[in-house]
Amino acid sequence: MANHKSAEKRDRQSKVRRLRNRMNRSAMKSAVRQIEMALAAGSEDEAKSALQRAIPIIDKTASKGTIHKRTAARKISRLTRRVNKMQPLG
Repeated sequence: MANHKSAEKRDRQSKVRRLRNRMNRSAMKSAVRQIEMALAAGSEDEAKSALQRAIPIIDKTASKGTIHKRTAARKISRLTRRVNKMQPLG
């Protein structure tokens, strides 16, 4: 346990931020999982709509500092490529 007033405050802040980051990361993982399930089921329309719901969630997670902005961009790019590969050409 912290002994100084400033260290106690830092401990409180760390706990709040950890919970907030966990909540944001969990929401992001759930959104990605929805895409994964749609891809596994072979449902193109469901995968597209899940991707459209997931992109803002991933961006928000990055803007809050939970994940790095380039990590978010990489996740979005890879998911988009996977969903687009489902589409028949033409």
